[in-house]
Amino acid sequence: QVQLVESGGGLVQPGGSLRLSCAASGFSLDYYAMGWFRQAPGKEREGVSCISSSGGRTSYADSVKGRFTISRDNAKNTVYLHMSSLKPEDTAVYYCATRYTRYGSCVPADFGSWGQGTQVTVSS
Repeated sequence: QVQLVESGGGLVQPGGSLRLSCAASGFSLDYYAMGWFRQAPGKEREGVSCISSSGGRTSYADSVKGRFTISRDNAKNTVYLHMSSLKPEDTAVYYCATRYTRYGSCVPADFGSWGQGTQVTVSS
């Protein structure tokens, strides 16, 4: 049974940092690209960052470039999103997902399996 479980969300002040983790079970991440997405209330789900199966290719939304870093540890079957210089507009539920190909677009419709999400709230 394929399962993705996100963790690491919470309440943080503007300018702070968080590291999200996405642990996979039921399959090996070795061969698949992974992505982080977010959805704020009243808004569509958007791609935040994606990473190829090897970790050699990454992409970021313009709104998070220079502040967020995606990485993966295939030995631990886990993908991470390190977020720094957080802003109130980063507040959202963050989801990880896999697209079952080694690399590709960072578009939600192209991803097949999703986690349940973790809430990130940036507020003073």
